[in-house]
Amino acid sequence: MPNTGLAPGKILVVDDQPANLRVVSALLNRHGYEVLSASDGESALELATAQVPDLMLLDMMMPGMDGFELISRIKQLPALGQVPVVFLTAAQDRDMLLRAFDAGAVDYVTKPFMPEELLARVNAHLGLKLTRDRLARVAHERQELVNLVAHDLKNPLSSVVFASDMLLQGACKPERVPRYLQMIQDSAQDALGYIRRYLETQSRRGRAGESGNGDQRAALGDVIEWLRDRYELQCESRGMRMTCEQPQAEVFVAMDPLVLRQVAENLVSNAMKYAADGGVLDLSVRRGAPEYWQLWAEDRGPGIPERRRRELFKPFMRLSESDPANGLSSGLGLSLARQIVDHAGGQLWYEDRDGGGARFIIELPAAA
Repeated sequence: MPNTGLAPGKILVVDDQPANLRVVSALLNRHGYEVLSASDGESALELATAQVPDLMLLDMMMPGMDGFELISRIKQLPALGQVPVVFLTAAQDRDMLLRAFDAGAVDYVTKPFMPEELLARVNAHLGLKLTRDRLARVAHERQELVNLVAHDLKNPLSSVVFASDMLLQGACKPERVPRYLQMIQDSAQDALGYIRRYLETQSRRGRAGESGNGDQRAALGDVIEWLRDRYELQCESRGMRMTCEQPQAEVFVAMDPLVLRQVAENLVSNAMKYAADGGVLDLSVRRGAPEYWQLWAEDRGPGIPERRRRELFKPFMRLSESDPANGLSSGLGLSLARQIVDHAGGQLWYEDRDGGGARFIIELPAAA
């Protein structure tokens, strides 16, 4: 009977003897493993590159490319370098076994082998490999979460710093003091809301049935009004003027309002950083494709040079060679924004503005 206690995984068996391939493959198949097989080094290398295995069982002595040369080639490939290799060998020469370990093998099994011994060694090394893979995925997910939190907290905290600086300078008009205080309060609440949402998302991860946008919907007019309230004074402090063109009727798109605000404020904050000399930032709502609506953010700055547009939405890429944010720009904003919009079934793209400047367009499906 199959041993369901063994870790699942994909194993590549390489042996120039057809009988050995059949015996080993049949044994592993019976115990629930996915088995790939190759009879020589070249075909094994080609197969491993196309379908990266979790473990390799490799005959040491083969004509042409032997096991030592094959493992040397494997270890030079980034995608295969961490795949554990167990040698199958009829030789028990100590120097040859040491050479195998020096080449990168993690273990060996001598022929003729006991099925129980082979399965025990395969299970041990495959279990270690899959555990390392899981730990690497967890580390990657945590790093992505850190990047998201750090990036999304930057905008509300920047607003808090801006408003508090204006109040501390004592040069603002008295009638604007309540507005700055409200900006501090709202930005702090937004930051806490982002943290709360990330924690809730992590706690819900993996639950069945949580996909898509469900009944979430955001009013584009409300998003533009929020952007005006949050960033109009900041634009003014940088010598920019913000104009907002509201839709004639209520327009709803299928996205969480908080998430859409995060995406849109990335475009506004980029305009303030890179296009302050342009003097104007225009926000508007337009009709898109059938059953879609668009949010436009346009400035009169220098735009994006042709040579940088291909990399515009890649992670850790900035809009210019300089860093107007003084080290606070991670280059993740546009990359994350596009991922979020894509996940919602929409698009985010850049185009040159007529008459000069940049135009970023968020297009999202209309909400029911």
